[in-house]
Amino acid sequence: MHGAESGFTEGADGTRIHYSVIGQGEPALVCCDGIGCDGFAWKYVVRDFAPTHRIVRWHYRGHGRSGIPEDRTHVGFDDISDDMAAVLRATGISQAVLLGHSMGVQVALEYHRRHPENVLGLALICGSHGLPLDTFHDSKALKIFLPSMITAADRWPQATELIWRIAAGGELAYQIATHLEVNGKLVHREDFTPYFKHLSSMDPRLFLGMLRHASEHTAFDFLPKVDVPTLIVAGTEDTFTPYWLSEEMHDRIPGSELLTVPGGTHVSPIEHPELIALRLEKFLAGIPQKSAQLRTA
Repeated sequence: MHGAESGFTEGADGTRIHYSVIGQGEPALVCCDGIGCDGFAWKYVVRDFAPTHRIVRWHYRGHGRSGIPEDRTHVGFDDISDDMAAVLRATGISQAVLLGHSMGVQVALEYHRRHPENVLGLALICGSHGLPLDTFHDSKALKIFLPSMITAADRWPQATELIWRIAAGGELAYQIATHLEVNGKLVHREDFTPYFKHLSSMDPRLFLGMLRHASEHTAFDFLPKVDVPTLIVAGTEDTFTPYWLSEEMHDRIPGSELLTVPGGTHVSPIEHPELIALRLEKFLAGIPQKSAQLRTA
């Protein structure tokens, strides 16, 4: 396995965007995180596929080692898509399979809409095509409260940051998540705690602003136009993006494949890495032939 390389590029507005590359082999895989994440979901994908594929991970603006935009309202899908294009240019990748987890599913779909020439395939994992707060826990409660949360964060930024760091980074958050949202018997603490550590270090106003953009974005209309091999991975116990959303995507994306993860939650990539690796390996093996057929169809 080739060693990892890392570097920075710039978005259209000059925001510094961090990326890293590991492994060698085609097709290249570009990982798109969920909101508030800096790569924890891809731990086993890197372990299993870096020996045979070039893997690119990158941090959204305001996440991980990437910078915060001067204008904090610039955290929408226009900005994220431009940042991703900059990452592909910086890494010299002209075509890749996009892997999206959670909000990264929206990112991958939106990038494919804008730059179809760069996309060989899509692996859409535990995420939806859009409007995620409409279906979070099959309820619109979070969407209803979000404007008030944003207003409070703008009005009392210091208090919000203090509460955020305590709530997001503490043991209580981990215990709640592993008892209510994910399978605590399958998730290893060392695999999941990096998420809380990173989330607690984020600017809460930027997080909430990006969440608002995500909550208003949808690629639903684009799904029938997806023209590359697509694998959808869905956990039957995912409360963040309920299973029926993945079935809906599967129905609307021509020729797509659906992997159902029995008992899987929103973090299925770290709960069931072997199952997902086996299915993803089979999917990737068919990419060159399928993509060639699609281009000549």
